[in-house]
Amino acid sequence: MKHEEQQIQLTVPADAHYVDIVRLTLYGIATKWGFSYEEIEDMKVAVAEACNNAVLHAYKDREPGKVEVTFSGSEGDCIRISIKDEGASFDFNRRGGQPAALHNKNLEDIHAGGLGIYMMQALMDDVQVITDSGTEVILTKFLQRNGEMA
Repeated sequence: MKHEEQQIQLTVPADAHYVDIVRLTLYGIATKWGFSYEEIEDMKVAVAEACNNAVLHAYKDREPGKVEVTFSGSEGDCIRISIKDEGASFDFNRRGGQPAALHNKNLEDIHAGGLGIYMMQALMDDVQVITDSGTEVILTKFLQRNGEMA
């Protein structure tokens, strides 16, 4: 049975102290929509990474801003989580939409950062990054049933 599309919006200050509120909200929605504990834990890591990127990079040298988080989808189907800021953006497409490969690099040539997109892609079914005005990361997870997508 297909359920009606739902949308829940949350706006929080771009401050690390508020990332837990986003994670708790995700937990409540994903539990209600039928996701497993393991799926929810993966989503929480991906969402925290996207929120932390907004907190750390979006509003450099500016007054603290806000992060808009939208949870959409339907019970028994999928969840899409949009994390959007209005701060400084980066050219995701210029970077090829992928972080640089780490194979065949010396440890001293690897810098912290840049692995968040890899992590999000590994934990979610789909990751989109839109950098038109600020940055919007859209994370999608499909509900799994008996090893198959709903």
